[in-house]
Amino acid sequence: MANTPQARKRIRRNERRAEININRVSRIRTFVKKVEAAIAGGDKTAAAEALQAAQPELARGVARGVLHKNTAARKMSRLTKRVASL
Repeated sequence: MANTPQARKRIRRNERRAEININRVSRIRTFVKKVEAAIAGGDKTAAAEALQAAQPELARGVARGVLHKNTAARKMSRLTKRVASL
């Protein structure tokens, strides 16, 4: 158990930040799922538009520290390749 005021504050802060980060990752997943749904539907224009919306979200996740940069790059690369192959 935390004994110092600083440690208590750190626990409170960590809980708030964890909730925010969970929401950020969830938002990114939603954008990626929209791209995958458009790809599954075979609609190239919708998939391209969804990809354009998902890319900044992935980049924002990297900037905020919730995704590793290589993870985001891999996801963008794979999605871009799948959209291009439609």
